[in-house]
Amino acid sequence: MSKVKYFYDPDTLSYRKIEPKKSRKYRNVALFLAGSALFGFFGLAILLNTSILNTPQELSLQREVKNYELQFELLNKKMEQMEQVLANIEDRDNNIYRVYFEANPIPDEQRRAGFGGVNRYKSLEGFNNSDMIIATTKRLDIIQKEMVIQSKSLDEIAKLAARKEKLLAAIPAIQPIPNQDLKRMASGFGWRSDPFTKARKMHWGMDFSAPKGTPIHATGDGVVTRADNRSSGYGKHVRIDHGFGYMSLYGHMSAYNVKPGQKVKRGDLIGFVGNTGRSEGPHCHYEVWKDGERINPMNFYYGSLTAEEYEDMLKYASQENQSLD
Repeated sequence: MSKVKYFYDPDTLSYRKIEPKKSRKYRNVALFLAGSALFGFFGLAILLNTSILNTPQELSLQREVKNYELQFELLNKKMEQMEQVLANIEDRDNNIYRVYFEANPIPDEQRRAGFGGVNRYKSLEGFNNSDMIIATTKRLDIIQKEMVIQSKSLDEIAKLAARKEKLLAAIPAIQPIPNQDLKRMASGFGWRSDPFTKARKMHWGMDFSAPKGTPIHATGDGVVTRADNRSSGYGKHVRIDHGFGYMSLYGHMSAYNVKPGQKVKRGDLIGFVGNTGRSEGPHCHYEVWKDGERINPMNFYYGSLTAEEYEDMLKYASQENQSLD
């Protein structure tokens, strides 16, 4: 209820009611409304800049930010797992695969090298979570680079493995005549008595005594380079180029089963035991060459002999007896 105001009129000696002017009433209403609006504006501004009151859009954005932060945490955990797996592969690569295939290990400095030059992450700066985003992006870039290096390394290992497989197939690794077809291992590599002059002479191969016509087999994969009797002392003989610097020779044959240029596999029949050339009896004179030098064939029988058989052959081969050629 509004208050009624009076004033004392000395002329009439009485109190008279004060009648407010309409303009003043309107002014008061306007001032009240303006003050209310101003107060409401400042109050709303304060509320909007505090966490007390959020708009639906802000609440939605906050939920999205929290979801992104959760996704980043999960992503970092996955990256930790990837780094562990990659580190395990790198360790096996350096300490097993590359050692086995005689390749130099990849230094950690090369695997872990950073990215120099311009700032690659400048576009990610200036945000509330820039540090987290930049750190995660850097980890991803490093993992990607390490995977590229590891992928190239495995490609190299695959090539080395293929080459190693060819090398193992090419190396002369079996006897040219199996034990069941042998009479005896007549003479080994080293100084022996010459059957014709009786003088002490270097014997550059091994003599396998067997009946005439006994099959002779290629001791490794390769290509036949010669099958003739045009080399002094060897009679009818075959030479096989195995690649990787290896060559094998089979002398004193009675007949050939191959011709020059023919590819052969380990174990293929290449000819037959004979007594041609400078020979005292039917046998196969067998030599192994590496990079143009004749070496002891005893070092290459891992593909066909047991430990006991190898020991027996080593004993006979080391005896300084008389050779058959």
